[in-house]
Amino acid sequence: MDDKVSIERQGPVALVTLNDPETRNALSPGVVRGLTTFLEGANADQTLGCIVLTAAGGGFCSGGNIKDMLEGTDPMYAGAPHEMQEGYRSGAQMITRLFHALDVPAIAAVHGAAIGAGCDLACMCDIRIASPDAKFAESFLRVGLVSGDGGAWLLPRVIGMPRALEMALTCRLVEAAEAKEWGLVNHLAERDRLVETALDMARKIASFPPRSVRLNKRLIMRSMNLTLDDCLELSASFQAIVQSTADQKEAVAALLEKRVPRFVGR
Repeated sequence: MDDKVSIERQGPVALVTLNDPETRNALSPGVVRGLTTFLEGANADQTLGCIVLTAAGGGFCSGGNIKDMLEGTDPMYAGAPHEMQEGYRSGAQMITRLFHALDVPAIAAVHGAAIGAGCDLACMCDIRIASPDAKFAESFLRVGLVSGDGGAWLLPRVIGMPRALEMALTCRLVEAAEAKEWGLVNHLAERDRLVETALDMARKIASFPPRSVRLNKRLIMRSMNLTLDDCLELSASFQAIVQSTADQKEAVAALLEKRVPRFVGR
């Protein structure tokens, strides 16, 4: 794991912390490497029930590193056009693809600024909890860019097309309260309780049968692009799978016996 990203396991929950406060946790090669390394193994880890993504220092993520952009020290900002295109594919876009393929639920705990690709990173997570000082901006136009990491796909799905266009075309900061009103943020939590609030939700999610949780997330995500008939067909298939697991039978038994269930992940 790269030292720009730290991982702390708390039972079935992983606390993933962006750890480059000097750059306001910009998506530098080190941060990209750290996130990519973790995400590549997340689905295969059957003991992992939920992920909380947060950041050290005064802000969540400042997006692309402007200094790297100016100096051309990051493959996303250097070389011929086809080389920069490949830099995006093997850089920030890898994170987007891995989050999109992630069956494990992910919660973003956002404080301070989530700017440009940092806003998009928060949108890659399934649920967002923010402190009152959080600010979001899809501000690529300020540096003459478009969203190169998938924000054009992510943001309209989170807050709707008109608001996504407003954010992208005006570059204005959206404060935490307005972000909650727009659906960009699920819940607000005081700064000193932000991570713990996200961890409490993560523990709740991880308390359910892990295979059922993952398939439930996959079903909802895939249904965004399915017809009703195709969604029902997939639902029946997934239902048949989970009903064949020991954990589903244990969930029913524990409910009837009024006791805490003991799930084994199969």
